[in-house]
Amino acid sequence: MNTKIRKDDKVMVLAGKDKGKIGKVLKLLKKKDSVLVEGINKIHRHTKANPYKNQAGGIVEKEAPIHISNVAYVCSSCTKATRVGYKVNNDGKKIRYCKKCNESVD
Repeated sequence: MNTKIRKDDKVMVLAGKDKGKIGKVLKLLKKKDSVLVEGINKIHRHTKANPYKNQAGGIVEKEAPIHISNVAYVCSSCTKATRVGYKVNNDGKKIRYCKKCNESVD
């Protein structure tokens, strides 16, 4: 799937238990069409201690992936959840822009 969301973009969750929350994209999982968003969709994993790796056991809290269709880009100029489009500027470079306010994203 061709995604218009990139790492370090600010996104809003559109569906699920964290609906309406805003966070930064930590990682794109292209094969799963998912993203990891900072502070969103937290899960608990019970880990066993591993003395060979100097790893302590216990409950670890981490982010789980969210499907890319359940997040929307948040524009920095109009501060709204929006779609992102592409256009070619005068220099011949392809740039991303906010479809609500027509401001450049990059």
